[in-house]
Amino acid sequence: MKYGEEFQVLRQIDKRKWILIVVLVAITHLFCQTLMLPYESADNGDTGEDGENVEGVNGEHEVKLDSNHSDGKALDNDSDFVEDATIENDNLFDEDADTGEETTIQNGGNQVQKNDESRRGLSLEQVVKPNGELSADSELEANRSSTRFDTKTTSATNLTSVIASKHIDPLSLVTLGLNESNNVRTARKKSSTGDLTQLLPNHRNHSLVQMDITVSSNGSPVKKKMRCMMPPKTITSISQMERLLVRHRARSRAMRPRWSSERDQEILAARLQIENAPLLRNDRELYAPAFRNVSMFKRSYELMERILKVYVYKDGEKPIFHTPIMKGLYASEGWFMKLMEGNNKFIVKDPRKAHLFYLPFSSRMLEHSLYVRNSHNRTNLRQYLKEYSEKIAAKYRFWNRTGGADHFLVACHDWAPYETRHHMEHCIKALCNADVTAGFKIGRDVSLPETYVRSARNPLRDLGGKPPSQRKILAFYAGNMHGYLRPILLEHWKDKDPDMEIFGPMPTGVASKMNYIQHMKSSKFCICPKGYEVNSPRVVEAIFYECVPVIISDNFVPPFFEVLNWEAFSLIIAEKDIPNLKSILVAIPEKKYLDMQLAVRKVQRHFLWHAKPAKFDLFHMTLHSIWYNRVFQTKAR
Repeated sequence: MKYGEEFQVLRQIDKRKWILIVVLVAITHLFCQTLMLPYESADNGDTGEDGENVEGVNGEHEVKLDSNHSDGKALDNDSDFVEDATIENDNLFDEDADTGEETTIQNGGNQVQKNDESRRGLSLEQVVKPNGELSADSELEANRSSTRFDTKTTSATNLTSVIASKHIDPLSLVTLGLNESNNVRTARKKSSTGDLTQLLPNHRNHSLVQMDITVSSNGSPVKKKMRCMMPPKTITSISQMERLLVRHRARSRAMRPRWSSERDQEILAARLQIENAPLLRNDRELYAPAFRNVSMFKRSYELMERILKVYVYKDGEKPIFHTPIMKGLYASEGWFMKLMEGNNKFIVKDPRKAHLFYLPFSSRMLEHSLYVRNSHNRTNLRQYLKEYSEKIAAKYRFWNRTGGADHFLVACHDWAPYETRHHMEHCIKALCNADVTAGFKIGRDVSLPETYVRSARNPLRDLGGKPPSQRKILAFYAGNMHGYLRPILLEHWKDKDPDMEIFGPMPTGVASKMNYIQHMKSSKFCICPKGYEVNSPRVVEAIFYECVPVIISDNFVPPFFEVLNWEAFSLIIAEKDIPNLKSILVAIPEKKYLDMQLAVRKVQRHFLWHAKPAKFDLFHMTLHSIWYNRVFQTKAR
């Protein structure tokens, strides 16, 4: 009897241990799932601009991205500038940046009357046009807003019963996780906001978007700040980025190929020639001050034109694959896809002759085709690309030879870093969302310029600006209040100084697309603050209108960082220095400004799309940076 009782006690103890172990495993699993969710500022919106007309590869057909709120008109949004509309919980994930209905801006943008629930607001550029078109910034930032709520997907899914029983709007549970996890995250955010927290203004519109709604243990709604509405926890300065570039050039992290290839030997021979390039003096084609090393760039570009061969996978079904978007915010990935697939100079049909392999998918069409509206779950998008890469690896031997290191993708949607994580981790990624704290690898990945194309048939429309002597405006910005940074900018400079023309959405008196363009053409400096993400089409837009860009976006890797010297034609200012913005600008000597403005005009050619690619244009610069990074990452067998 005595032994039997002891055995029963032992069994009860063992059962408790097992229960404890199972509970710990479950908690660990949930925690790991949370960590695997995407970076909270998930890129250009949840559903993107579902009202956008997308021109096909040759402009012969259109892919219409329909939505419940869209009338299907062509998108003419200017990503950052359209962001000051009141955001309502009902449509935070309905980001149709359709420009079909009128939007009226009142009182300098404090109130926005919307006929389209999905619209986020108007930007100067988009500002009310007779045909209802918007500027690109609005759509981009509107899209980004929805993604902020997307990162706690797993926990939200597990709480569907709470939604049903308490009749709580699913949006309020998007970022809901374990109560303990929420408390920890909130505490970390409060302790890591840095100096910028001191600058956060009590701006009414700002407060509307900075609140994330969750549910407390007693079922009552609790508001907390979203990660996208707080300064980054860590900051990598431009000088630190340059050191990372030098370090990664000297020591490649790429996988050593599993077997040798003639193509590797050609690349290694090209690297030797690039490193020993003859010194150029007064090159007639290139503006030397705008480059880190114009001699190396020129030699590398010549070698690319002479020997580079690219294989484009035919695998993949339309519209996610082989269907480029030719206008709007995602035009960069679309124009590259169209020009790459139609190129006879670089493309080879025999993959054995290729130095690089192109994965021709559209991150925008991936989102449009597969994302379930209001699901707040993008796992299926990443799974789709995972299965595609596995298919490529199983069907062809080339992926396995390098682990994908000689494969590349070009994606401008902000979700691309999340969608390509893990299964495409070793590929060269040309991304618009070039955030060094969100997985962007300096020296391997390429910062892709985000270009807003208003006319697919004439991407160079309105190109150029006034000469320096006729630029009477010191600094100009107009845009909506997406993210934590722009309200700070307006708090310090809106209506504070006649030399600083800093606006939210433009007042109705000057609310037209041409007014926005004329402001950029007439300004010395164009302010380019981040929105929800580090990237903004306004950087390229400033260059397009020959205005010196002033980039205010911590952790943003400027386009073509591996070859261009951005200090020659732009100002990069830390976010914490916004209160000193004017003093920084007026302290620039006139000669230096003239040199910078000249450099802007000289580099402009590198940021332009052409229906037929031109030497040193945006298509060739993108392909060159991919080639250039591969050259310095290649290892011998």
